[in-house]
Amino acid sequence: MMTSPSPSPVSRDQHLWSLLPLAFEIGYVIAIPAVLFGFGGAFLDGKYGTSPVFVLIGFVFAFAASAYVVFHRVRSVLKKL
Repeated sequence: MMTSPSPSPVSRDQHLWSLLPLAFEIGYVIAIPAVLFGFGGAFLDGKYGTSPVFVLIGFVFAFAASAYVVFHRVRSVLKKL
């Protein structure tokens, strides 16, 4: 009786390298909203003369959006493990 060869085990180094794109993705997910909402808030503060109000609101929205995306992305990766 012929059996199919078992898949070769993935080494620890290969597994760590496979997580590198996830690290970059999380970095972008945190940085891009912070920059966009931060500059958007600075623009609105300049337009309406409300010094740090819109910048702070922008960073709160950026934090919330980033936390949401990171949480769901990491959760989906952990389900695959």
